[in-house]
Amino acid sequence: MNSKKRLYVGNLNYQTTEDVLRRTFAPFGEVISVNILPNRGYGFVEMAASEAAEEARLKLNGLELEGRKIIVNEAKPRAERPAESRFGGERRDFRRS
Repeated sequence: MNSKKRLYVGNLNYQTTEDVLRRTFAPFGEVISVNILPNRGYGFVEMAASEAAEEARLKLNGLELEGRKIIVNEAKPRAERPAESRFGGERRDFRRS
């Protein structure tokens, strides 16, 4: 998947639906998929063409949608995270000798 076609959409109203996002982005080109993370206030929109995604990003970033100014940016791929403990860093032995 071309990451330039995938957009992060933040500061969403928790009541915003995937259908509302699809209709908001559709005037800029074909919307392939919409995914809103429940109770997180953000989601992702994938456009068919990178040019459409860029135009949507430029025109929709800062738009007021359902009472909130949305943030639209190019989605970044998830960073590979090393397998560490839940608290980060290496495992340490705190026992005294």
